[in-house]
Amino acid sequence: MQRLKTVLESVFVLRSNEGVTAIEYGLITALISVAIVVALSLLGTDLNATFNMIAGQLANAALL
Repeated sequence: MQRLKTVLESVFVLRSNEGVTAIEYGLITALISVAIVVALSLLGTDLNATFNMIAGQLANAALL
């Protein structure tokens, strides 16, 4: 009976640790996602300006 109790306690401990690990991975994923969104929004403004400059130069070159 003691052995069954030990086995059941170890199973419940594993399950509780798995839940904590899943939450940690979720938080890490959320932080990485936020960092990607911030980086893309900052980079997107610069890319938009660059593409607009290139488009303007191409339009001017087509007129010549």
